[in-house]
Amino acid sequence: MLNAYFAGRCDVYTTDVSGLIAARSSRAPKAEDHVILPEVISKEPLGPAVRHGDDRWFDIVKWSLFAMIEAEELELSSKNIDGKMNSDNPVIQRFVGAVGESGKMLGLDNRWAYKIIKQVGNYGESFQRNLAPLGLERGVNQLWNKGGLMYSPPIR
Repeated sequence: MLNAYFAGRCDVYTTDVSGLIAARSSRAPKAEDHVILPEVISKEPLGPAVRHGDDRWFDIVKWSLFAMIEAEELELSSKNIDGKMNSDNPVIQRFVGAVGESGKMLGLDNRWAYKIIKQVGNYGESFQRNLAPLGLERGVNQLWNKGGLMYSPPIR
């Protein structure tokens, strides 16, 4: 399909927005010649996936994503998380592993969420670094309190 489209044998093709952006940025000889229409005609939630039956790894992957989302909501970032290590906020204390044993439940150390944010950043940082440069708008990938659908259960 993509070969036919980029060879000019068809005028249009459809897929989810992230697929269109990826194809345009990686396959188009001149990306600016290919327009992605603003109308969304399908929705396909995309996210991390793991092999069926690997429940322990699934839990780690799932809670890693939740940690990135919760960090953004708590306004924790790769740049400021070190300064939050001594916060009086009990939610942040739990998040950075200063109190509680959330890591133990996952088979990780208690600073697991801190390490993710320090090394990778929160969800928004990751989106800005990896997807925004491709032209993907945040849209429904905004936090729930900013009009999007992204939220996390609390890390406890």
